[in-house]
Amino acid sequence: QVQLVESGGGMVQAGGSLRLSCAASGRFFSRYTMGWFRQAPGKEREFVASINWYGGSIYYADSMKGRFFVSRDKGKNTMYLQMNSLKPEDTAAYFCAAGESRWPARSPNDYDYWGQGTQVTVSS
Repeated sequence: QVQLVESGGGMVQAGGSLRLSCAASGRFFSRYTMGWFRQAPGKEREFVASINWYGGSIYYADSMKGRFFVSRDKGKNTMYLQMNSLKPEDTAAYFCAAGESRWPARSPNDYDYWGQGTQVTVSS
């Protein structure tokens, strides 16, 4: 089992920044792919980005390129999502996920483990 815990969400004004963290514990393996997703009320879960834990390759959804940046700290088993120039439409619950998935793992079905989510609210 793998446990994932997100943190760093909150309320921010449009144009601001937030950095989310996802700490992994348990039977976490370097061959895993980790991903970020978000889900706004009444909408489907949306892919944000994924990272290959071992090699560090990163894949972004087209709509996230240029404002959102993923990184990882292998020593801390922690993944980060830096979000800049936030917009009200970025308001959502943000989830991290992990799994032994084919790359780039853009579908929620590609992941086996999920965190509980952290809320991001962007005011105009």
